Amino acid sequence: MLPMLARRLLLSIPTLFGVLVVVFLLLYVAPGDPVQAMVGERADAATMTRLRAELHLDDPLPTQFAHYAGGILRGDFGRSYITNRPIIDDIAERFPRTVLLATAAMLLATLTGVTIGVLAAVRPNGWFDRVALAITYVGISFPVYWIGLLLIVIFAVTLRWLPASGYGSWKFLVLPALALGSRSIAYLARVSRSAMLEVLGADFVRTARAKGLTEFRVITGHALRNALMPVVTVIGLDFGAYLTGSILTETIFSWPGIGRYVVMAISRRDLPAVQGSVLFLSVVFVAVNVVTDVVYRRVDPRVGTATT
Repeated sequence: MLPMLARRLLLSIPTLFGVLVVVFLLLYVAPGDPVQAMVGERADAATMTRLRAELHLDDPLPTQFAHYAGGILRGDFGRSYITNRPIIDDIAERFPRTVLLATAAMLLATLTGVTIGVLAAVRPNGWFDRVALAITYVGISFPVYWIGLLLIVIFAVTLRWLPASGYGSWKFLVLPALALGSRSIAYLARVSRSAMLEVLGADFVRTARAKGLTEFRVITGHALRNALMPVVTVIGLDFGAYLTGSILTETIFSWPGIGRYVVMAISRRDLPAVQGSVLFLSVVFVAVNVVTDVVYRRVDPRVGTATT
């Protein structure tokens, strides 16, 4: 286990270095003067010259990259032009809220999607299977922002059961978690159904039934465990996407997470905040992929045995 984990971490270093280079070059690809964006239109030339020197913008490009990379390694992501706070403090304040939303959406999607898929596979071509397939088609076809707006109209405007937006008690979490997890519910239902149909026809399942085990034990103790690999794949990929890309959901529901922070930074041309957020989210996505590989190994110890 440890050698595999160490190898995956080493393989992630070139990816993160490439992201660091791309994020650094954002400062030069984006239109406009970053110093002008920081101080506004009325700043005098002396102030702009001083800020350029402090930010090392007059140094050669390799020297600027060395200063930027050194700051990142020390945990210094720079200061936001808008909030005038260290970017790492803004991220630390907002990222836990994104984690809360992503975790709630993933738990809802996993419990609902896998349950639907397993029940549909137990009685294939039955009425529940047909209804489940119809639900998955709807969940995959409709975009998240449309589902989010529909949920607001139904549960917040018409029924007045839940708040339309904001951050507070658990009621504020229900609609954004349901909107964010809707597509994963559909994917997990289809993937778990297909995996269960394949496993239920295997010899070891027939052997378990021949031993007199109850159908519940056959399905949960034997079939479902061997059908988890593709399910783990979808969960890992979607959870990583939730942590790094729930921008639409956070914007629609005014959820104060890191996705909304990125949108605000882009709209206000706060380039250091965009750079720091993108780099941080890239690290998070790589970390989630590494954890997913470890879970693969725990679910099926045969994974990676040929290379360890």
